[in-house]
Amino acid sequence: MGRILIVDDTMFMRTLLKNILFSGGHDIVGEAADGAEALARYQELKPDLVTMDVVMPKVNGIEALKAIKAADPAAKVIMCTAVGQEQMVKLAIKSGARGYIVKPFQAPKVLEEVKNVLSA
Repeated sequence: MGRILIVDDTMFMRTLLKNILFSGGHDIVGEAADGAEALARYQELKPDLVTMDVVMPKVNGIEALKAIKAADPAAKVIMCTAVGQEQMVKLAIKSGARGYIVKPFQAPKVLEEVKNVLSA
């Protein structure tokens, strides 16, 4: 299974995702609370996959995605978005995201998206 870095500014969402991914047999190698921290943790941990919240303080998910893709064009990033943020999702996909999951998270959909991106 995959080594995953979870990026979200709320501890609750990180914990929720961690539990879903752990139940699917994935290894959570780290967490980050904003985009700047996400880039540093990505370079340090070299995860197989990143789940990235779109809306965060300091550096948002789109900017963090661009920075990670600039550092590692092969990076696999799945965006986490709330319902109604379709424009942000389109921008994220154009910026190199491999997929997205919608909050509130549904475990089967999260695990299916992660599996699809990891196997691509």
